Amino acid sequence: MEIFDVAIIGGGPAGSSCAAFCALAGLHALVLERERFPREKVCGDCLNPSCWPVLDRLALAPRVLDLAHSKLTSVEFIAIDGHKVTVDLPTGDPPEAGEISVKRSLFDDLFLKRAREVGALVREEITVTALSKSGAGKTRSHRPMARPDLDAPRVRGYNAVQPRWKIATTSGETFFAQVLIGADGRNSTVARLRNLLPRPARERVALQAHIPRPRNFDSRIVLQFLREGYSGQAPVNETELNLCLVGRPPTISRLRQWAQRQFEIPVNQPWRTITPLTRAPVPCAHENLLFIGDAARVVEPFTGEGIYYALRSGELAADAIAKIIRGTDRQLALQEFARECAEMYRGRLWINRLARAAVLSPRLASFLIQAARVEPIFRSLTTKIATPEL
Repeated sequence: MEIFDVAIIGGGPAGSSCAAFCALAGLHALVLERERFPREKVCGDCLNPSCWPVLDRLALAPRVLDLAHSKLTSVEFIAIDGHKVTVDLPTGDPPEAGEISVKRSLFDDLFLKRAREVGALVREEITVTALSKSGAGKTRSHRPMARPDLDAPRVRGYNAVQPRWKIATTSGETFFAQVLIGADGRNSTVARLRNLLPRPARERVALQAHIPRPRNFDSRIVLQFLREGYSGQAPVNETELNLCLVGRPPTISRLRQWAQRQFEIPVNQPWRTITPLTRAPVPCAHENLLFIGDAARVVEPFTGEGIYYALRSGELAADAIAKIIRGTDRQLALQEFARECAEMYRGRLWINRLARAAVLSPRLASFLIQAARVEPIFRSLTTKIATPEL
């Protein structure tokens, strides 16, 4: 019976990041993804500069910049009455690696391919149907591939860890792993099967589409507050604009009508949708079970922060898993992982809170934009979010 060191459920940025870092550490990693990549996903499509150190550590930064993308130079907040606050984004180092936008179909596919390249086993179009804990076991010996492009620590040999996970799937196959990772998004199957998924708050509806980029739309992100909710906008390449709408169920049709007028898009424009936009966080660290990305903590999909949290939490989880498999004190490794995840979010979720307030209390959100001397505050907070972390 083959036993993986780690089974990662979900192949998006969080799962692929975790799988790649695990494989580079010499761990026998499995990724189970329910869809076939490439595929689009409801998202703001923005990578803030905090992502680049993680991408560098996976030798992916040049390949991301080779994808069709847009360089973003500012964030524009627009109140209901049209009042605007524009905040310049920090430039990157190198300059091309500042804030960019890139379609998730391209970015996620590249990341999942990288996980394969460095040694993770990836299985697509497989859904997990049941999870259970089986007895103790030992991982099979796994000799990692030579990776001259990345200098990472290696783990070899047999490692005893309890308990072992048994994973049943729609393909009829059963997989076994020492550590399980939930990287399967806001409606996490792993969390649901383990009775850990909080009840969602269903007060809002989100729509997203890629539409023709208006000729006068420059290299900026727009967060526009409306009486019915808010709209997020960002160019993703030379010809397309990512357009997002968020409102309550009774107002979402009026938001669509606003978008049709504002951007001259047809009535039959196809939209992708997602829910919930808000739910309580799932504790990220359990015994031999970790949650990363949106499976752990849901953030607004249109504010440019979510991909960073996904990539970084995947890297942090891989570090914790390597320690557990090596035989390091498991509780200490889990405590460090939980502490580092909490630190990752600290002071960075203000745009998420503002966006939520824009739907629940649009006049209050607009008042904050109009308030005297608000621009230095916006500038300071935006700089904190967009400043790369090591």
